[in-house]
Amino acid sequence: MPKIADEALDALFREARSFNGYTDEPVAESDLHAIWDLMKMGPTSANQLPARLVWCTSEAAKAKLAECCTGTNPDKVRAAPVTVIVGMDNDFHEHLPELFPHVDAKAWFDGNAELRAVSAFRNSTLQGAYLIMAARALGLGTGPMSGFDAGKVDAAFFHDTPAVKTNFIMTLGHGDPATVHARSPRPAFEKFNRIA
Repeated sequence: MPKIADEALDALFREARSFNGYTDEPVAESDLHAIWDLMKMGPTSANQLPARLVWCTSEAAKAKLAECCTGTNPDKVRAAPVTVIVGMDNDFHEHLPELFPHVDAKAWFDGNAELRAVSAFRNSTLQGAYLIMAARALGLGTGPMSGFDAGKVDAAFFHDTPAVKTNFIMTLGHGDPATVHARSPRPAFEKFNRIA
């Protein structure tokens, strides 16, 4: 696989930032489809794909989500063009016969709610990271956040799918550079790594 250009590495990692606010440029529904079409290609264990996304684009949906948030996050949710709820389906295994047809992977999870919960959390978190990378690759910015009441979000948005629980949320749009803080430290390899 060829190495990607420095310009792409800058856009995805080195120069990319998390945004606290966005410009007035709209985000089209086609942009959301394009993000999904990229992020779904990222690897998950046995192709579980447990993330269940709710794209809050209407003022009503954003207001409902803002009611579940804390601190400065309600204002961020209301002001952003889009806020996406990254949920996790603890019954993801029901789709494995379609998504991972090579073996009977569904049987690995039948009757084991604890294993399903751990796997749904791990793999939906991966998918949330892929969402960030996909958005950046398409010229959009994100603001991932965890300042919210997950139970309230579940009741407001997943009441009809009780197996789906909220993992985290993130704002999405064309990032306004004026809303970012100075970049926080990123330590050298030696600080948090060891080669065994």
